[in-house]
Amino acid sequence: MLEIFYHPIYTNGISIDSKFPRDRYKLIFESILKSSKNYNINFRTPEKIKIGDIYKVHQKKYVDDFINGFLTESQQRKIGLRPWTSQIVERTLYIMGGSVSALKSAIENGASGNLAGGTHHAYYDFGSGYCIFNDLAICADYCLRNFTDIKNILIIDLDVHQGDGTAAMLKDEDSVYTFSMHCESNFPLKKQQSDLDIGLKRNLGDNDYLKELSSTLEKLENRNIDIVFFQAGVDTLIFDSLGNLNLSHEGLKKRNELVFSFCKKQNTPIVVFMGGGYSNPIDHTVNAVSELFYQCRDFTEQFKI
Repeated sequence: MLEIFYHPIYTNGISIDSKFPRDRYKLIFESILKSSKNYNINFRTPEKIKIGDIYKVHQKKYVDDFINGFLTESQQRKIGLRPWTSQIVERTLYIMGGSVSALKSAIENGASGNLAGGTHHAYYDFGSGYCIFNDLAICADYCLRNFTDIKNILIIDLDVHQGDGTAAMLKDEDSVYTFSMHCESNFPLKKQQSDLDIGLKRNLGDNDYLKELSSTLEKLENRNIDIVFFQAGVDTLIFDSLGNLNLSHEGLKKRNELVFSFCKKQNTPIVVFMGGGYSNPIDHTVNAVSELFYQCRDFTEQFKI
């Protein structure tokens, strides 16, 4: 059984006047619920994260300023998601909690996911690019503190944008290996140094993309890995308005399958963080993320605990 963590505040906590495609969370949730392919999938409501778990990885002043509404206009603008609603804090705490909940579920069941998150542009003391706190860094810290059998974490970030915040926040953490494969000429303009970065040319299609990913995952098989965090942004789709890569839906499915096959071969659990997806029309994003979780469900059924 695949557990997916979702809360209506993922959509409702963003203003209807925001440029951000707030409805994608609700639409993906509804799409999976209505689908004949939704067997052995259970939606769970996450708990809000404990503030202390955020303090472990983010600057206390930044955390407190956000929670108490003291971020400056400039800080808010850098994050985006504006105009902010009165629910922005609750929304953020539920999303972070959803990722931690998915982590715990994946360790128990082999795989799990959060129908949000993948907030890889958030840094230690500021947010950026729709990301307020970095749930990948938070989950890495939580995992290493609470699950003593897990010594090595691999982050596979296949969002079209580099996981710059994640790279910066985890650069000195030897137990976490960060791998980001992204479009080089895209946000963020200033890249950070992951343990492994592959910057791709604009408009790269399925064949070259999949060849590069397959080759890289094969090399990573030599590493000691206890769990995989998969930032599974679908903004690599050709239809995406913030993308610049040209993956088809079939290419994206093959991308996901390469990652799940890698985890199956390594016999490692996987946590799926939704990441980006801004297709126009948004149906392409909805269909791609829904398919991602059907693939994740299939992996769960094959995983040997």
